[in-house]
Amino acid sequence: MSTVTTTPNITDPDGFYAKLIDMHDGLSDDDSAALNARLILVLANHIGDRSVLDEAMEIAQKTG
Repeated sequence: MSTVTTTPNITDPDGFYAKLIDMHDGLSDDDSAALNARLILVLANHIGDRSVLDEAMEIAQKTG
């Protein structure tokens, strides 16, 4: 049984996406990658459950 929600679940997904893209405006590729890494770590810390994080990583690898 999956513990990771993969169906749409974000309130205002267009607004979220716009803000995510705006965060990268004017950044170099390296700075953009570092920002993505920091965001991932903040969200992973918020989730906290290692089994959920492992499942999310597996899903991300399969859907790339």
